Amino acid sequence: MTKPRNELSSVGESILIIDFGSQYSQLIARRVREAKVYCEIVPHDVSREKIAYLAPSGVILSGGPASVYQKDAPMCPSWVYEMDIPMLGICYGLQVLAHQLGGSVVPSDRKEYGHALLHQIEGSHPLFKGLESSIDVWMSHGDQVEQIPEGFHPIAYTENSPVAVIGDNKGKIGLQFHPEVIHTPDGKTIIENFLYSICNLSGTWTPKSFIEDSIARIKSQVGESKVICGISGGVDSSVTAALINHAIGDQLTCIFVNNGLLRQGEPEEVVNTLKSNMGINLVYSDATDQFINKLSGITDPEQKRKIIGNEFIEVFEKESAQLGTVEFLAQGTLYPDVIESKSDVSKESVTIKTHHNVGGLPEDMKFSLVEPLRYLFKDEVRDVGLELGLPENMVHRQPFPGPGLAIRIMGEVTHDKLDILKSCDNIVMEEIYSHNLYRDLWQSFAVLTDTKTVGVMGDFRTYGNMVAIRAVTSEDAMTADWARIPYDILAKISSRIVNEVESVNRVVYDITSKPPGTIEWE
Repeated sequence: MTKPRNELSSVGESILIIDFGSQYSQLIARRVREAKVYCEIVPHDVSREKIAYLAPSGVILSGGPASVYQKDAPMCPSWVYEMDIPMLGICYGLQVLAHQLGGSVVPSDRKEYGHALLHQIEGSHPLFKGLESSIDVWMSHGDQVEQIPEGFHPIAYTENSPVAVIGDNKGKIGLQFHPEVIHTPDGKTIIENFLYSICNLSGTWTPKSFIEDSIARIKSQVGESKVICGISGGVDSSVTAALINHAIGDQLTCIFVNNGLLRQGEPEEVVNTLKSNMGINLVYSDATDQFINKLSGITDPEQKRKIIGNEFIEVFEKESAQLGTVEFLAQGTLYPDVIESKSDVSKESVTIKTHHNVGGLPEDMKFSLVEPLRYLFKDEVRDVGLELGLPENMVHRQPFPGPGLAIRIMGEVTHDKLDILKSCDNIVMEEIYSHNLYRDLWQSFAVLTDTKTVGVMGDFRTYGNMVAIRAVTSEDAMTADWARIPYDILAKISSRIVNEVESVNRVVYDITSKPPGTIEWE
């Protein structure tokens, strides 16, 4: 399978983020994007030729787990310094700056993790424009700069870090703290000051500019060829389809495979939105029985995933074969998928997971990929979807797992269990919506457990199913906290489920955060 990188042909203003393996690199990128400036994360050993198309106006050096004085510690490429553009080194990035430019870094006598009070030495440095002379910051380091490089001067300090911020007169700045995390309350302003006051950017990265560039890029890549796109009903695939449809119209055919594992009413809603309202060529394949039959007797969640993935490919290939010669396959790959799968970023990072959009398709599928969302974060995808005219309820739909309700049913998946879970899940959604909680929650859903419990309904003893309710808050799903839904709302959900869904006589609420748990149960 051909997997072109699909660099943006023209991004205008941009920032290059050199990744040294920091767990916060994605956060840095998100903060820059929130300031309406395009950026990309690249590994520390990237070549100048590979990023030439960006023509960055500034560079940010991320944190990282190494120590600069260690053998084989990752360093910033020499060509980055040769560009002579503003640089912002964060934590390890500060230490790299100091080390490579002639200063020295040593282990700290006292490590510094958590809150610290930062004091400016000189007044009104552009980086701290609009801020107080002392601010709260978040530290996470065991090394410190002992000697600053020639041409640099100290700008700020903390109790444990005499050299907490340094800078020169050419826009090179190093921070020992992390401005990208929420624990540095003024971090957003600091990053914006670097972008606007030091790099002299104006913030032109908007959904509209992205759409305009993407349309031109898609047309150039595809030409007169046909493109197919698998539709799941989720935000990513829907926005991908809408964007490509804007670019090439009838050259795009979307294939929507109904595996029977979607939420109540979802197949009809997807078809109505994309086909009827947006005029997208849509092939609808109802393969519910095929999927459920293949899942018969299967209880292991990983087996469920593999079976569902294989069946999807089989149905998808069967439908696509009827379209004649098709050269391109569109996917809703997002930037976190790329980063977490380590296909384009730092070798110093640990692989978090492999995503189906970045390596899970069979090698014998003879398509070139079109991935217009490959460099967007989820919130940016939603903004693009709204700009394209997709309905708000689709754009802001909560994340839904690829295997669908199959991994929200403990044990074997059957038609009867699906009917029970869909009814329960629909009640959860109705109450969450009616109490205006939907947008406050990252995910909220019902789980059909494989536990039976004794109950009493009227004068009769019952032995029915136990359903669990799961609701979490999160920014990016990497961590999540259980949602403190008011008791009266939970009581109403519970009452409705046991009264309206036959065979369910007990409802419980999951109060486990991630970590140690995961958001989904399987």
